[in-house]
Amino acid sequence: MAAPDASTSLLKKSPPSYGTQAHHGAAEDEEDEEHIVGALPVPPVDKRTGLHRGLSSRQVQMIAIAGTIGTGLFLGTGRSLAQGGPASMLIGYGIVGFIVYVTLLLLGEMSTQYPVAGSFNAYATRFFSPAYGFALSWNYWFNDAISVASDLTAAQLVLEFWQIPHPWVFSLALWVFLISINAIHVGAYGELEYWLASLKVATIVIFIVVGVLVNAGLNRQHQYIGTQYWHIPGAPFQGGFGGFARVFVTASFAYGGTESLGITAGETKNPSKNMPRVVKFVFWRILLFYILSIILIGLNVPWDYPNLSTKSATTSPFTIVFKEAGSNTAASFMNAVILTSVISAGNHALFAGTRVLYGLAATAQAPRVFAQTTRAGVPLPALLATSSVSALCFGSSFIGSGQLWGWLQNLVGVSNQIAWLSIGLASWRFRTAWARQGRPLEEMKFRAAWTWPWGPPFVIVAVVGIILFQGWSSVLPRFSAIDFVSFYIEVPVMLLMYVLWLAVHRREHSDALPGNKARWWVYSDFVDVGSVDLIRDEYHEEEADRQEEEEREKRVGGKLGWAWRIYYLVA
Repeated sequence: MAAPDASTSLLKKSPPSYGTQAHHGAAEDEEDEEHIVGALPVPPVDKRTGLHRGLSSRQVQMIAIAGTIGTGLFLGTGRSLAQGGPASMLIGYGIVGFIVYVTLLLLGEMSTQYPVAGSFNAYATRFFSPAYGFALSWNYWFNDAISVASDLTAAQLVLEFWQIPHPWVFSLALWVFLISINAIHVGAYGELEYWLASLKVATIVIFIVVGVLVNAGLNRQHQYIGTQYWHIPGAPFQGGFGGFARVFVTASFAYGGTESLGITAGETKNPSKNMPRVVKFVFWRILLFYILSIILIGLNVPWDYPNLSTKSATTSPFTIVFKEAGSNTAASFMNAVILTSVISAGNHALFAGTRVLYGLAATAQAPRVFAQTTRAGVPLPALLATSSVSALCFGSSFIGSGQLWGWLQNLVGVSNQIAWLSIGLASWRFRTAWARQGRPLEEMKFRAAWTWPWGPPFVIVAVVGIILFQGWSSVLPRFSAIDFVSFYIEVPVMLLMYVLWLAVHRREHSDALPGNKARWWVYSDFVDVGSVDLIRDEYHEEEADRQEEEEREKRVGGKLGWAWRIYYLVA
């Protein structure tokens, strides 16, 4: 027997006030009543005191790339290579990449149908369980806040290439800069991300060309390298089974950020058309860049390269390859680009964390002050709260920067995996509800047909397996308490928050049962897929959306249609 939809009792209550102004009239209050998702209200969009739809398709695509191609690729690959060797790194990143691609398709279905702020957190609440959605949202906010700290710490590691004294000063200045950009307007954030991401993409293309040339013999030794680094002692599977397992958490850290596509859905123009385009094209670009880069890193950099990944230092394999090309100037340029990628990744994490906390406050799961926005649509209190957690970066003054960054990588990597698992759970329940309520598949605005019906179960089983598997090296051959905690601490924390939500709301669940009978399901709040509302919050195109789409079709069908197709593909 499925538990009743928790929204039955919660819908009787008035949703929280979202805005910053206290003079909302009755009409505005009635409008707020419409922002209900499953069991909880969701943040408003396109309102004077809410978020603004200020991100174009061009910006959203680059935001996805900027959020994923960052410190995880430029620095994290060095850690993966040092711990697992070239073969473990290639296999691990390939497996995680496929899992994330399927996950992104599942998220695309839901975010295109219901482009609400809060993304997969809102979907987990709506289709799976409000208690789980509550725990997930707080976990993901913590993930983004820690990611900012991780990126600020990574900045200090990048600066070590130039042996700059007191690198924490730069981290402090960067922290202030990121807060300032995010405090202006979502458009300012989007435009900064677009150009920083464009620089990263161009740099990776250059790296691929340089990497091929270095391997072919255009290096300091003027020797053909080929696959010789795959045959040195310890390679290709450095660290054995434990080293192979460790790669998965660093790969998860590197691929993290793709799921934030759903977070931007609430502020994306014409989401019913733009979100499917983003889902279809962005990840293939990312996967292409990652796999090619990883192959070249494994071929051109030995796993035992000095200071590749230690407790006190981490060197980017990208910088090493440019240095091997015979130019210290090129290596410095590469290092500067990596520094801009750190800025981009921190900017992205701060944006996403701010929106998650805003969504929590707007759904009465966090203090209401975090739901306040400026006239420009910026949730300033949520921004300041999220940025304050990044003070962790200054802990590197007492702990080795490499060691601290490694722990933060583990925390963020596991949190990313929990997010992917949650997308699988929400998608499973969403698809079940769609079928059980008899809605035709043709009514879905976007459907990844080849993932039916195995997609959600595959994501759930695969991610759970990786979470359990990746901490192997923290237990055997020698138990490491700190590493073990960084791998698994988020699992019991999620469980604790889930139980706390149920404890607070258990009377509502008990009252909803016929006869008020005490059963185990009184203490769960699984959403009834047979009655969950599948109509509310579906996006309907507006006149501006239709005009934009007509303009796009006119351009593609004109004399320079081929040029516009290339532009839309690239930009």
